[in-house]
Amino acid sequence: MTGVTERERDGGSRGFAAATRLVAEREMKTFLRAKAFWIGLGVIVVGLFAMSILPTVLGGGETKVATVGSQAAEALTDTGVEVREVADLAAAEALIRSEEVEAAVVPDTTGESATGIRVVALADPPTDVVAALRTAPPVDLLDPAEVGQGQRQLVIMVFALLFLMFGMGGTAIAQSTVTEKQTRIVEILVSTVPVRALLAGKIVGHSLLTIGQVLVIAVAAPVAMRLGGHSELLALVAPALGWFVPFLVLGFVLLAAMWAVAGSLVSRQEDLGSSMGLVMLLVMGPYFGVMFFSDNVTVLTVLSFLPFSSAIAMPVRLFAGDAALWEPLLAMGLLAGTVVLTVLLASRVYSGSLLHTGGKLALSKAWSREA
Repeated sequence: MTGVTERERDGGSRGFAAATRLVAEREMKTFLRAKAFWIGLGVIVVGLFAMSILPTVLGGGETKVATVGSQAAEALTDTGVEVREVADLAAAEALIRSEEVEAAVVPDTTGESATGIRVVALADPPTDVVAALRTAPPVDLLDPAEVGQGQRQLVIMVFALLFLMFGMGGTAIAQSTVTEKQTRIVEILVSTVPVRALLAGKIVGHSLLTIGQVLVIAVAAPVAMRLGGHSELLALVAPALGWFVPFLVLGFVLLAAMWAVAGSLVSRQEDLGSSMGLVMLLVMGPYFGVMFFSDNVTVLTVLSFLPFSSAIAMPVRLFAGDAALWEPLLAMGLLAGTVVLTVLLASRVYSGSLLHTGGKLALSKAWSREA
């Protein structure tokens, strides 16, 4: 261990930056050659297109209704159904029988309808048409929301899932570290590059892979939303998506350092579960926190400034229009500061535990061994 620290202090045979780049390239090449990496990215992109397009396709599009007379047409104004005006009841019935429309709204000639119109359908009552005609009291909104509840929940779910997937993707760093320790390759690596350069290279390499995946998703998302007919939602979510990308990248770097430490504390893959608990809690906690408290303004505001949850909570508040411009800037500053502090602390623990063999090493012992 002494030899390792001396090598770090001397800078080793290579410069720190060159050694970091060497390790980062090795990590990236290893994962770019892995089928699991491309399969995972493919699943994310396909899932994104499926979430955008399938509801429109399976929903069958707009409901088509024939109308007879101005009163029937007025009753369907602003209801979202596609109206096709025809001359008389016979023409409407013909369209129903040919299944060109789902139903027809025609004048009531029996005197049974209080509204003066009735619905004609082929076999079953058209519930969506009847619901569109349901009499409802007028509603006045003093502060109408720009984003519907359904759209808000969809965006929250997408942001939270992406954070969860990329956060859990950091387990690859822990597994890579343990594999190197288990196969004794780490002893060769630390004789060639400084330990801190090894940690920095892993963080940089995996962060660049994450940035590449985020950029692919950032390009695919607008295309998928346009194909799914969600252009209006795209215009609303685009500013929040622009903030989400840097928040997600910084959040990943924060977690990457902790994943590396989790891997360095054990020497066998079988023991990895015992050292990953805290990191998994810091990934799962923000996910469930934002999902459960998305309607609680106070809790969501607090989460948006906490470094481990701001990557999800702040973009959600920006999407809903609940955050001023200074708030994401402050939250990102806090997150960036926490990243720097965490990486510095992690590098010391990583240096003190990387060459440890045997059972799980306690954080306090890893810290004192490097000091």
